[in-house]
Amino acid sequence: MDIKKIAQDLFDKEICELEKVKDKISDSLEIVINLILNSKGKVVITGIGKSGIIGKKIAATLASTGTLAVFMNSAEGLHGDLGMINKNDIVIAISNSGNSDEVISIIPSIKKIGATLIAMTGNSNSRLGKEADAILDIGVEKEGCPLNLAPMSSTTSTLVMGDALATVLITARNFKPENFAVYHPGGSLGRRLLMKVRDVMHKDLPIAQLTSDMDTVIMTMTKKRLGVVCIVENDELLGIITEGDIRRALKMKDKFFTLKAEDIMTRNYTYATENIMALDALDLMENRESQISVLPVLSDKQIVGVVRIHDLLNVIGK
Repeated sequence: MDIKKIAQDLFDKEICELEKVKDKISDSLEIVINLILNSKGKVVITGIGKSGIIGKKIAATLASTGTLAVFMNSAEGLHGDLGMINKNDIVIAISNSGNSDEVISIIPSIKKIGATLIAMTGNSNSRLGKEADAILDIGVEKEGCPLNLAPMSSTTSTLVMGDALATVLITARNFKPENFAVYHPGGSLGRRLLMKVRDVMHKDLPIAQLTSDMDTVIMTMTKKRLGVVCIVENDELLGIITEGDIRRALKMKDKFFTLKAEDIMTRNYTYATENIMALDALDLMENRESQISVLPVLSDKQIVGVVRIHDLLNVIGK
């Protein structure tokens, strides 16, 4: 038995089926997106069995990315949980066959409540498909299971369709990392997204004056080991000297040690404020014509810290 080949064949089968589902994406997706964006209620995902398990994940993804969403087990819906649905809600019912008894049994109540019904199914001619206000086609021709019995390709298709919904909604709502952090404050991910520059910056600063000579500048830079010297007068940052500035000045050779800090400092420096997100500071350093490795941190023109790209990468984990 070639274990590796069996596993790779499964990947190939499911990728092939996903390509077919991708090609079937129609205007129905846009209809569903607009229904959700314009809804005054929440999104209720419902399903049973494997579809229910996938539905829980879809609901969790939507909820963490700015869409009010919950999961309702279809069987539990028959015994009172339908009470969580109101007329302003969007109900996305998942059933590959479109004929799951528990899902079909709650349709009359959903209709009576007045909620909008979306079918996520592989059978548009099913009872679910015919009752739905819109259909998201997740149909596959063949399961990944060698017996073509256990739901594999169909559950993968359902999961990816849910991710497609979430992705479009994230884009439509201009949902940002700091928004995601509000819904996910725990663990390393929450720390990464909520971290601000003030939490990372160095406060023991390498400071020199306009008239400082090159010996002083180099010794200050070496002692603090931050790759920068801040040129300060009356607590105001007038410029910075980086290792790059030193290298460029060294080309003057004989004149180098006669220079003062003001002769080689960068006056038009890029800076951050202490309350911006660490992610935004990293973007400030990377998304420019030439990357910079260190940022002074200002508060009302006064230097309060220095942050290095390495510090940001360590906490953000990019």
